Amino acid sequence: MQISDEIKSRLDVVDVIKEYIQLKPVGSNFSALSPFNREKTPSFMVSPEKQIWHCFSSGKGGDVISFIMEMEGVSFVEALRILAPRAGVTLKRENPKEASRRNKLLDIMEIATNYYHQILVESKSAESARAYLKSRNLNEETLLDWKIGFSGESWDDLIKFLKGKGYNDNDIIACGLANRKKETGRVYNRFRERIMFPINDYNGNVVAFSARVSPEKEKEELMGKYVNSPQTTIYNKSKILFGLDKAKTVIKSEDSVIIMEGQMDAITAHQNGFKNVVASSGTALTRDQLSLVKRYSPNIILAFDMDQAGQIAVDRGVREASFLDMRIKIVTLPEGLDPDDLIKKDVKKWKSLLDSAHHIMDYYFDKTFVGIKTEELDSKREAVQKLLPIIARVSDLIERDHWLKKLSQKLSVDENLLRETLINYKEKNKNQYRNEEVDNRNDRPKKDVDRDCVASQNLLALLLKFPSLISYSLNRLEPGEVRGGQNKQIYKNLIFYYNKETINSSNGNLENLNYSDFKEFLVKNNGQTEEEDGFLLEELKLLDKLAILGERDYYNVEINEAKNEVIKIISLLRKNNIRKRMKKIEKIIIDLEDNNEKEKIDEFMGELKILSEELNEIEKQE
Repeated sequence: MQISDEIKSRLDVVDVIKEYIQLKPVGSNFSALSPFNREKTPSFMVSPEKQIWHCFSSGKGGDVISFIMEMEGVSFVEALRILAPRAGVTLKRENPKEASRRNKLLDIMEIATNYYHQILVESKSAESARAYLKSRNLNEETLLDWKIGFSGESWDDLIKFLKGKGYNDNDIIACGLANRKKETGRVYNRFRERIMFPINDYNGNVVAFSARVSPEKEKEELMGKYVNSPQTTIYNKSKILFGLDKAKTVIKSEDSVIIMEGQMDAITAHQNGFKNVVASSGTALTRDQLSLVKRYSPNIILAFDMDQAGQIAVDRGVREASFLDMRIKIVTLPEGLDPDDLIKKDVKKWKSLLDSAHHIMDYYFDKTFVGIKTEELDSKREAVQKLLPIIARVSDLIERDHWLKKLSQKLSVDENLLRETLINYKEKNKNQYRNEEVDNRNDRPKKDVDRDCVASQNLLALLLKFPSLISYSLNRLEPGEVRGGQNKQIYKNLIFYYNKETINSSNGNLENLNYSDFKEFLVKNNGQTEEEDGFLLEELKLLDKLAILGERDYYNVEINEAKNEVIKIISLLRKNNIRKRMKKIEKIIIDLEDNNEKEKIDEFMGELKILSEELNEIEKQE
């Protein structure tokens, strides 16, 4: 069994997809709004029986691996890397010479993480680091869970260790683990005598480090308390939230995420049972970061220090969240305390603050009206200038109405006047707000759809759903009468497979179709692998789509009703094929008449008569 097959056999496609989008049962299958396009009617379908999915609005589909590839924007190998731990499968590390660039860098980071962690746990040089972490109340389980480590004082120990594993200087530098001196060309460790906090992407791959200076070196350190990895091929800090890989499942189950500033804040929170916590690592929240979080929940609780930097981070976060229709609350921390301090000092107080978190607009109202004299005209203008741009970002009309009413009452200003002011403001600044943007995707002209091709796909969907009807179809519809090259090929293979299976069947019929077995038969009958034949790959994708189409449109249809539908489609396809042939013959006859070729005219007239009789016969049977 290939490693990909082993992973698929151990995972349920429904369980994996549920981590990303909300599925609703539809008969024995599941449906959802497309995660790839905006839509109001669900077009995304999942078949637990066949372990496949298809999105009818985007045309994407496949198995559990292809879903991860689409959702995470990763390659096939990277998707296996993501799914393997969940499936309990150990991936063999690739040969460094053969590995893809990204996978090679991820492998290096994983090896370096384990190397640093072993130094922290075992080396005498890390005693002060262990003592410091203990003073921060981090237990051994937390150190292991977050793979916290320590870099020794050596200038090249890690480099030598990685080279022993088959990696070269350029690979190590590309990971941000080493630098090269311009003058001498010498390569040396970037991190020395520092406590190493691995930074993972949301799939759990280590992509960077945040390195804190060893406590005894803090006073004399010139590079700063923290040194972070540089931007690399695998690390973009604007797209990473510290701890998201560990928090995402809990975020989804609790339908909320707590975002803090510091990594130690997040680690302490997790150790004390607050598992839906992530950290922005001291940077202002970006739209990419919030988009990641929104996959699991649109509800944010911000727990930032309210100094100037924290305030800027909150304002930026609110602005970006407004574009994504995310709901924000804010925890007001006691002055002088950050979440790490507060949780260690009084976990009940922290829990109380979370439970009483303010809606972000209440926070802005409270902040704006401190020192405001609402009876003075200039104060009223100041309050409107501060709050109206924030209210304008609220996309929910009912919620926006609520805050306009509140502002009107607080200032004793006519509500309609505020609404008019808001409209004027939004018109001047419409490019800033998502609710003013046009979704071009919905306005694009749609390609004409070949009705016969659609009918052919509906027929195949029915035959996959009700294989006992294949016998009826193959006796009445030739493969050449099926519209669409790939549809024809699937129909041919379905007939071949049916004949093969019924030969071995005791009753000479096929009541149930083993979908996986049929797919394997289709590949073998083609004589090439998916990788060798692009047509076959597309054919397999179409097959998944057809199987899901059958589950979606005919899940509650009885066999007699299904047969009637098959009869209608076969009649339609046969009639349309005959009509197209008749039109073609009529054109040929016109050309032959111009050349006075009587013999050939008589021949085609005879065929035309036969086709006409056949068409009349089909129409009589309807």
